[in-house]
Amino acid sequence: MQQFIDSYDFKGKKAIVRVDFNVPLNDKFEITDDTRIRAAIPTLKKVLAGGGSLIIMSHLGRPKGVDAKFSLKHIVDHVAEKLGAPVQFADDCQKADAQAAALKPGEVLLLENLRFYAEEEGKPRGLAEDATDEEKKAAKAAVKESQKAFVAKLASYADCYINDAFGTAHRAHASTALIAKYFPNDKMFGYLMEGEIKAIDNVLKNAKRPFTAIIGGSKVSSKLAVIKNLLGKVDNLIIGGGMGYTFIKAQGGNIGNSLHEDDLMPDALQIIKDCKEKGVNLSLSVATVAADNFDNDANTKVVDIFNIPEGWEGMDASPESLENWKKIILSSKTIVWNGPVGVFEMPNFAKGTLQIAEDLAEATANGAYTLVGGGDSVAAVTKMGYADKVSYVSTGGGAMLEALEGKDLPGIAAVRE
Repeated sequence: MQQFIDSYDFKGKKAIVRVDFNVPLNDKFEITDDTRIRAAIPTLKKVLAGGGSLIIMSHLGRPKGVDAKFSLKHIVDHVAEKLGAPVQFADDCQKADAQAAALKPGEVLLLENLRFYAEEEGKPRGLAEDATDEEKKAAKAAVKESQKAFVAKLASYADCYINDAFGTAHRAHASTALIAKYFPNDKMFGYLMEGEIKAIDNVLKNAKRPFTAIIGGSKVSSKLAVIKNLLGKVDNLIIGGGMGYTFIKAQGGNIGNSLHEDDLMPDALQIIKDCKEKGVNLSLSVATVAADNFDNDANTKVVDIFNIPEGWEGMDASPESLENWKKIILSSKTIVWNGPVGVFEMPNFAKGTLQIAEDLAEATANGAYTLVGGGDSVAAVTKMGYADKVSYVSTGGGAMLEALEGKDLPGIAAVRE
């Protein structure tokens, strides 16, 4: 049975908390962006304030075994600073029995990187390239079998379980989806997870109309399932970024050297057809800022989206396109945005994406509910200083995408069961 963090009694209990401390580190192992750590602090402080002790677990990077550069020891001091409490460190997440047992109320223990063990992801490692199907099957079965002991060990450290790692909620990993069953009456979401779930529900289940989805990014293939799921829910669908050129070429347009996916053109045409049948206002770019090279300092000109010259490629949304989108955005009551509308990593082609961020801040001030997710979209609102001027900024790119696709996320389902 799911509990709730605000009403749960942590006094004298040990809470094992799955967080997402997969933060970027530079070559000196210094944290370059601590957003994910800061996002988990309210949940961690709640446990301590309630008289409990903390066992924190996370992954870092994609190690293929024990690897010092992916050790969570690099972030211990920073976590302690943000938490305002000393943090002990267990250098093996599977050998922390004594440290966990000795924890007193108010004390904190951070476990070493969960992914140092193949059992966390449940995938075999070290298989030879020429391994037979039988060998692969046997290796997978072996990892799954040892995974039970791995999860049981983690669970043995604590009295209750909190999942506050939305960024990994779409992964059916040991620490996100399997451990919850060991706490049938003592499992709950942290504040971050509660906020993410509420934000997704606000756009998928409780959206006020008009409801607009802004979907950008480079490829249709990565957002196809999202678009299909949203088609039955939105009033307006804005498609920008590199994926838009597939829609233009599918309709017979000349897109020059612009990014596109020929095999997705039938899907693009079907989406256009579905929008018409469902009464969804589909808005594509009408013109683009084209460049003669994929380079920040390339020559540029604004051209009609259906007539991009050979040797040129679309790099950013045009002023006219942005003006059209602004009118739609400012007339909406619910807006979800995922993906840039230009080559955001190049300053000269980030203007369109930054303009969308500005428009969302204005729409929010006017009373709209705005949800922003995806790396570049989040970077845009942050760069513009608007992270606190939109309704919600999601911390989980892949998890948010799968939620928008309508999928049940394993990390969420495990706690709700």
